[in-house]
Amino acid sequence: MQAWRVYENGEPGVVMRREEVEPPTPADGQVLLRVRAANVNFPDALLCRGHYQIRPPLPFTPGVEVCAETEDGRRVITTAALPHGGFADYTLADAAGLLPAPESLDDAEAAALHIGYQTGWFGLHRRAALQEGETLLVHAAAGGVGSAAVQLGKAAGATVIGVVGGPEKAAVARALGCDLVIDRRSEDVVAAVKAATGGRGADVIYDPVGGEAYQQSAKCVAFEGRIVIVGFASGTVPAPALNHALVKNYSVLGLHWGLYAAKDPASIGRCHETLTAYAAKGLIKPLIGERVPFAGAADAVQRVADGTTTGRLVVLPEGARA
Repeated sequence: MQAWRVYENGEPGVVMRREEVEPPTPADGQVLLRVRAANVNFPDALLCRGHYQIRPPLPFTPGVEVCAETEDGRRVITTAALPHGGFADYTLADAAGLLPAPESLDDAEAAALHIGYQTGWFGLHRRAALQEGETLLVHAAAGGVGSAAVQLGKAAGATVIGVVGGPEKAAVARALGCDLVIDRRSEDVVAAVKAATGGRGADVIYDPVGGEAYQQSAKCVAFEGRIVIVGFASGTVPAPALNHALVKNYSVLGLHWGLYAAKDPASIGRCHETLTAYAAKGLIKPLIGERVPFAGAADAVQRVADGTTTGRLVVLPEGARA
């Protein structure tokens, strides 16, 4: 079979190699899956660089999120069992982690539903308890993670403010349904949020960026607001000033979705049922920026690493339907 492999850590566009290899052999509790589509996530870039919290043995195949087919013909979505990731014709997954792919989504859309939307759901509802009528601020609103949070915020009845970088991404954020879009390259984010909320600020802030974005969040979060930390795409991990949180009465909440698989696995299934129902009603639909041919996988991961993409890039094995 064809697979992309990493033999040494570094930039994805340099260290990912396409090879002909034998299909992987499932261990106890695992299943062999034929990949139908593999979503590109920022953690794939971190895995290539050796910067992710999990470091699979070299060589490994990246690609942590897939829509795939079981040997008995079921169409499923799941996270791949590294080191045998999804940028290959076949991958491995834990049998207990398989979820039915929503019928309302095609393979590329289904591949992009799992991690980003589950992270958004747990972050907004379980951690931040977002309420109807509240104001939600989403950083990187036109990206894969941010676009999911925008759609989930609108589904919850929130007023959604999207922060983006550049006019092209601003147009995408508006199309997603943001009530207000702020271009951080040409506007003062803090001033714009305060102006839009009558000086109150945002009740919930969803931050997959870190760095300067977090500093802006702390300045425009509302009384009893909640800042949800889901990642550091900027490459800078901020150091929150806890005295500031005390003075303004706001919360800083961490969200590591992967922990729910170990601590409360049943909650993942319940969340998937909710997301499937949302997709069937048209409330959510993964934003696919590009359906990438298998030969372009390394370039796709590099572009996600560089932050130049809009929506999700999804890699399609040769012969897969678009």
